[in-house]
Amino acid sequence: MTVHTIDKARIISDVQFGDNLNHAVTQGRRSDFALMLALMSGDANESTPLTPLDEKTINDEVLRRQFQLAPPQPLAASNEEDYIRAGAQADAFHRGGIASAHLRFQLAPAAMHYPPQGTHGFDEAVYHNLSGHQRRKLADRESARLSLNPTTLYENLTTAHCQDKMRVSA
Repeated sequence: MTVHTIDKARIISDVQFGDNLNHAVTQGRRSDFALMLALMSGDANESTPLTPLDEKTINDEVLRRQFQLAPPQPLAASNEEDYIRAGAQADAFHRGGIASAHLRFQLAPAAMHYPPQGTHGFDEAVYHNLSGHQRRKLADRESARLSLNPTTLYENLTTAHCQDKMRVSA
C-alpha cells in the first residue's frame, strides 16, 4: 500500500488540473475545489520560471536596419548636405516630375525645415534687425564657444590658475 502525500503529488499550478477546477466551480462542488486548491503549491519559486528569457531589444534603428529603410526624415536642416539634398530633390522634380522627386525623397528624405544659415539660431528677420555691435558680439561668442576644446580644458584651466596666482602675488 502506497501513501499519497502532497509532496508526491507534484501539482504546481491549475493548468495541471485541466477542466476539473472549472467544473468544480460551476457545479458548486466546494469540497473538490478546496481539495484542488490545497494540492497546489504555494511556493512562488515552483511556479515562476527562473530561466532568463532572451529579450531582444527592438528599437527604431534595429527595425530600419532589418527592413533596409532609409534614415528617418530630419526635422530641421543641420548642415550643408541637407541643403544640397533638397536642391537635388527639386532638380529631380523639374527634370522627371513628381514620381522622380518622390523616389529621391524616399531614398534620402529631405529635412522638413530649413532655417537660415549664419544667423546664430535667430529668425532671419530678427537677425537683420540687430545692430552691428550685437552681430559682432554674437560672432565673438560663437568663436569663443568653438575654441573651447574638452581635450585641452585641463591645460587651459591650469594655465589660467597659474596666471591668476602670479597676478595676486605681484
